[in-house]
Amino acid sequence: MARELDDQLTKYLTDAHSIEVQALAQLRTAPKLAGDPQVSEMFEQHLAETEGHERMTRELLDARDASPSRLKDVVMGAGGKGFLLFARLNPDTPGKLFAHALSYEGLELASYELLTRVAEVAGEQDVADAASRIRSEERAMIERLESVVDRAFDASLHAHPRDDVDELLPKYLADAHAIEEQAIQLLEKAPSLAEDETLAAIFHDHLAETRDHADLIEARIGAVGGDGPNRLQDAVLRLGALNWGLFFQSHPDTPGKLAAFAYAFEHLEIGGYELLKRVASKAGDAETVTVVETILAQERAAADRIAGSFDTAVTASLRAVGLAA
Repeated sequence: MARELDDQLTKYLTDAHSIEVQALAQLRTAPKLAGDPQVSEMFEQHLAETEGHERMTRELLDARDASPSRLKDVVMGAGGKGFLLFARLNPDTPGKLFAHALSYEGLELASYELLTRVAEVAGEQDVADAASRIRSEERAMIERLESVVDRAFDASLHAHPRDDVDELLPKYLADAHAIEEQAIQLLEKAPSLAEDETLAAIFHDHLAETRDHADLIEARIGAVGGDGPNRLQDAVLRLGALNWGLFFQSHPDTPGKLAAFAYAFEHLEIGGYELLKRVASKAGDAETVTVVETILAQERAAADRIAGSFDTAVTASLRAVGLAA
């Protein structure tokens, strides 16, 4: 049993290293895309931290006579570069970058929360201490990002020199609707993948909220004279959600990966709604602001509930691979 637990910890470390490789691929370009000197400096600072995280996880693997997964590292690195291309192709690059960075920090934070717990179960205090240190720096980066949302928003508006906020509001609402459609697809599958009643209940309850969010946003699109949800964008994101469902099913430690991804997705929504709230406020649409503030509160509460389930997720993951009762 001890050998199997040790192997599982090595897999978690390998995943952590791959996540850092993707983070580096993004952070090396992010400062140029931030659109604001303070935000750019913040990304530069976190790049230096992330280089340390990559080195630390690689050294921990070396100490275990293991090595990073070249395949995972290549795939994750390519994914990071792919997002940056997507951000560049959108005129509101600074806003897209902000929301994605907030989400990715959420993924890293959750991953290190899980790694810390697995290391403690395995009695590997050096790994637990390193994971805890990195976790603290990822949490600090989330706090820094949330402190510059106004700057990211202003930079996004500056990237739309020919569009006024009345024209931007329907576009931001359509983006929010597409993300909610993806969330619905994920949350419909999540309870059956959670392998734990507590986790399943969290996902089930948030699914009902998320369906309400999609309806509320669709109603606001109609109220502001938009063309309705972007059906193509909705379909693309729904397909992405289905692909994530297949990814989770292919990994035996599904509950932990599912909890980490769900936590990250909540932060993607939080970032998007923080920007949407500011667009609506600048457009003088008080009703949309009220709707978004209600949704934001529920997204933050959902993220807190998921964070509160990390112990449960680790137990369920270890149980799924035969390492817990």
